[in-house]
Amino acid sequence: MPSRRTGRRSGGSVPPVVFDEVFALVLSLPGRKPASGQARRLETLFRELASEDPPRDPEEISDLIWAHWIAHRDRDASGAMAAAIEAMGLGEFDLARPILDRLVESEPRWSEAWNKRATLSFIEKRDADALADIARTLMLEPRHFGAVSGFGQICVRQGRLTEARAAFQVALAINPWLDGVSEAIDQLERVTRSRLH
Repeated sequence: MPSRRTGRRSGGSVPPVVFDEVFALVLSLPGRKPASGQARRLETLFRELASEDPPRDPEEISDLIWAHWIAHRDRDASGAMAAAIEAMGLGEFDLARPILDRLVESEPRWSEAWNKRATLSFIEKRDADALADIARTLMLEPRHFGAVSGFGQICVRQGRLTEARAAFQVALAINPWLDGVSEAIDQLERVTRSRLH
């Protein structure tokens, strides 16, 4: 799905077709392969993460995966990513956005550049923009449990609870150790049951 900058700052302006397209992509993730150029070490880390008895702390494995995603061979790109993350952490979103816009233009095959911009859009309640960037992230890195969880959070905010529950289940299938996701699924199931009664 191409990225569209809508300029809207509302969480309530997402056309249903956009949700449906990204939801279909999320459901297809188990059969998708990462784009070429992903670190080979990630294969081993994801196998460890999926293990019922991982050889080390799952949080450490997850941290290593994030470190691979955030890393880039180009020093300027790495520096720009660090600057964007720092700006986001300080709440300086107007500073972070142009950095991330330049990163996705200069490094369109870097899944984490798209994911970080999706995260920023989510924070700013620009859900249509966030969904477009989540789709780009997942086309490059279908194992990106952060992007899948982000889609689930947008679904919750938009009241699409069935899709949210399914997305969280996909995220857990990729990373069974995600904090709070099982609880989110349980809560969504309780809400859905209460609406049926």
